[in-house]
Amino acid sequence: MASIPHDPAADAPRFYVTEEDHHVHAGSPTILGFWIYLMSDALLFAALFATYGVIGTSYAGGPVPREIFELPLVALNTAILLVSSITYGFAMLALDSGRTRSVQLWLVVTGLLGIAFVGVEMYEFSKLIAEGATPQRSGFLSAFFTLVGAHGLHVTIGIIWIGVMLVQLAQRGVTIENRRRLLCLSMFWHFLDVVWIGVFTFVYLLGMVR
Repeated sequence: MASIPHDPAADAPRFYVTEEDHHVHAGSPTILGFWIYLMSDALLFAALFATYGVIGTSYAGGPVPREIFELPLVALNTAILLVSSITYGFAMLALDSGRTRSVQLWLVVTGLLGIAFVGVEMYEFSKLIAEGATPQRSGFLSAFFTLVGAHGLHVTIGIIWIGVMLVQLAQRGVTIENRRRLLCLSMFWHFLDVVWIGVFTFVYLLGMVR
């Protein structure tokens, strides 16, 4: 019986993603598990929103939202985060094409926008604290710092995750494992955008009319 010639390329690691890989890993246990995590995180933010809704008008003689919120600054920060969602989308498009350099470039841009977002948020917090609007001042400020701070912490975790993925891509390229991790990170990052839209509307915009 004639032997089948061995193809050395079959043993080589792949640095691209096929359509079959997309379908297999889109429904993998990892993706399902990450969806479950996001739902639990959504419950956490739902509880924080509910808490703010209950005590968000307990000013205890302290400042009210329209006295301390700088809506143009918050609108700028909102735009920064929304643009970062678009740049991450470009990273995913490059990922589907197996273009490692482009993925890395768009991840860097997304990470820098995330850092800018957190920086503006920290500036807002420091300014409020300097003016005496601390979390201990009233129920409103306690709920505000907790809700907005929890979101900022999540964005910080996302930035760290982006940094880790940049290292992974530099070492291994666009492997199947890295694609799955970047898909989970994409879900996480877009989830944070949705939560922030809720924060911007429910906390800042409605707060300005109270």
